[in-house]
Amino acid sequence: MASREVFFLCTAYRPTSLQKDFYLVVIVTKRHSSIQPYLEPASTKSILLKTIEEMKAVRLTTVGEETRLEMRDEPLPNPGRHEVLVRVHAASLNFRDHAVLNHPYGAAMKKDVIPLSDGAGEVISTGDGVSRIKVGDRVVANCFLHWIGGPFLPEYNAGSVGFSVDGMLAEYVVLPETALVHLPASMSYIEAASLPCAAGAAWSSLNLATPLQPGQTVLVQGTGGVALFALQIAQMFGARVLAITSSDEKAAKLKELGAESVVNYNTCPDWDREILALTDGQGVDKVIDIAGEKTIVKSAASARIRGEIALVGSASGFGGGLSPVDILYRSLIIGSSTIGPRTNLETLLKAMTMHGVRPVIDRVYPFAEYREAYQRIQSGGHIGKVVIDVAH
Repeated sequence: MASREVFFLCTAYRPTSLQKDFYLVVIVTKRHSSIQPYLEPASTKSILLKTIEEMKAVRLTTVGEETRLEMRDEPLPNPGRHEVLVRVHAASLNFRDHAVLNHPYGAAMKKDVIPLSDGAGEVISTGDGVSRIKVGDRVVANCFLHWIGGPFLPEYNAGSVGFSVDGMLAEYVVLPETALVHLPASMSYIEAASLPCAAGAAWSSLNLATPLQPGQTVLVQGTGGVALFALQIAQMFGARVLAITSSDEKAAKLKELGAESVVNYNTCPDWDREILALTDGQGVDKVIDIAGEKTIVKSAASARIRGEIALVGSASGFGGGLSPVDILYRSLIIGSSTIGPRTNLETLLKAMTMHGVRPVIDRVYPFAEYREAYQRIQSGGHIGKVVIDVAH
């Protein structure tokens, strides 16, 4: 970029009275001679020029058998054709992010990948051919870059954000424009960053084999992101929500959010019987099973005849000993949640805006404290989503 071009921009820029406490930021990329300015808060009232050629990013590195997190200074990425450069404002963690750091995940992961599938930010520059996204747009990315609509296909795994392609734990990311969803004006970056994986999985799970209907009963497990989004979405549909959790404190939060009844599985280990009692022996219409091995048998026992069980995770491992006879005898419908396409995320954002539903945020950590955010997920003490404020 020619220095006179930058100088011309600075001399031509005239701040308004509302912009007096901001400085001008110019993004410099190697492929593009055009400059994309935006404003950031400044500590002084003068107009400053800040040229950005590098960024900070966290990567998962493997040394021997140990996988660890490492923050690096890296060159600013450049958007290619049909791609955009996004300044990440916030990113959130899911159980998978803890799993890939601490345990073999059973699938091939990109070497030294930037983690986290969920993030939101502002479009800073665009590559050639971009038509549905423009500079300045506030956006959130779908977890699978190439899954726009329709059923899940195996080839979509190649675009799994934070796993097979670089994720959102970086100051800037390049993403295909087709993966992005515009944010409603009422939603913050922190809130939006909590949505894609957990809310997408909850939405898909509640509509696994048949659409969720008003008056149906849903069982959610725990107080993680998927469970709380499932509770909130079920209420939007007019469904009754029952829940199980590990403590009275978490039970109180679930009731505050609208769960009709909550069972503490530590004080009531036969929680499936309690769920049956709460449904007059009929069982629930839909179960959102989070843990896998430790819950699947009782999840099945809690479901009604032809009830649906959505397997969202395997926090306690795989297996569990669920007998095929139990499935056949009671005509249970068991399937897995694959989060969902971009169209689902768009629909979900509209529904949440219409109903005034806001994500439950457990804690927000500054970028420098990303390790503490991981530790919060690992502790299991969170209620809602753990978010990293990448911009601060």
